[in-house]
Amino acid sequence: MMLIRTRGAPSTIHGMGLFTVEAVARGTPVWRFEPGFDHDFSPEQFAALPPLAREHTRWFCFVSKADGHVILSGDHACFINHSPTNNTGAPPNPQPPVTTVALRDLAAGEEITCDYWSYDADTPWKLGLVTRDAPLGAKSGAGGTKA
Repeated sequence: MMLIRTRGAPSTIHGMGLFTVEAVARGTPVWRFEPGFDHDFSPEQFAALPPLAREHTRWFCFVSKADGHVILSGDHACFINHSPTNNTGAPPNPQPPVTTVALRDLAAGEEITCDYWSYDADTPWKLGLVTRDAPLGAKSGAGGTKA
């Protein structure tokens, strides 16, 4: 669940992005997993979804590197784009629940970014490094890679 005011808008990184509405100070929590609002699918629950529900969920979720669970945000956090120079990420000493903080001061109107590689086991799929039919969590260089 987003913990700061944001808006979706076209991104220069990819498609739609998520942008701050107000300035955000370094260290401010910007997203937190909120039970009952965000959804946590076990791998078995995800596999049991109807095909179109799996397709939608995979596009907008992340796959936890910690436990393989599929996390679907209940709001527009799904529009946070990847950047190798991300401005949000895990706090120095992460504690449950999973929380993302601003890694530096963010200006009003700035696009919020994160490093997918740090937490999402499905990053190769999201970044187009494996084919769209690759299994959930497929790694680059494994079956399903693009030629």
